[in-house]
Amino acid sequence: MSDDGIALVTFNRPDKLNALNATVIAELDALISQVEQDVKVRGLILTGAGPKAFVGGADIAELVAVDRESGTAMGERGSRVFRKLEQLDMPVLAAVNGFALGGGCELAMACHVRLAAPNARFGLPEVKLGLIPGFGGTVRLPRLVGRGRALELLLTGAMIDATEAARIGLVNRVVAAESLIEESRGLLRLMLANGPLAVQLAMRAVDGGLELSVDNAFALESKFFGDACASEDKGEGTRAFLEKRSPVFHGR
Repeated sequence: MSDDGIALVTFNRPDKLNALNATVIAELDALISQVEQDVKVRGLILTGAGPKAFVGGADIAELVAVDRESGTAMGERGSRVFRKLEQLDMPVLAAVNGFALGGGCELAMACHVRLAAPNARFGLPEVKLGLIPGFGGTVRLPRLVGRGRALELLLTGAMIDATEAARIGLVNRVVAAESLIEESRGLLRLMLANGPLAVQLAMRAVDGGLELSVDNAFALESKFFGDACASEDKGEGTRAFLEKRSPVFHGR
């Protein structure tokens, strides 16, 4: 972890294109729990080892023997871990440096923001194996790119490049491969320079509001706005603005 509170998490199975298996999912679960308890960690960047892949997908060899019962359990376990990542009270960025297919694409979508190198490739090719996404792909993709585009990708299993992913809103921006991690750090630093409580509340408002009716989402936002107004950070931020100085936030 760097001095700015940013932790870099690297999926390190380059010989398998950093594919997900039960061990990797369990390790990710444990890491998220550790991060939740570590007050020094304020943001995460996820990336893949090697030049070819972010996370190339699931370990197909592990899928061969999966049946209805074990498949349901696998999907529930992966979805729970990815949701746990998504609900962290800190920004999580995906620095997509290559293939993000199947479970890798689902992992990237569970991050709050996605930056991609020009060689990144995205897709949910599960239908080509007689499967469907199991770690949230059918849930997050239409929320990010819309129903029609999501169904086109899901039903064809097509792979798209970084430029197309940015065009349809699957990734936030495309940056040079050699500066991908530093660009991700820079964006994360911009977020972390703001009031920590405000950042958390904004994330909660977006995440919670997506599951509600518009009117209930407005009510949730109003509640969180009130919580922010009652914070010490709000007092410091408004005073600093009026005094023309940089604020010193403490996250309370």
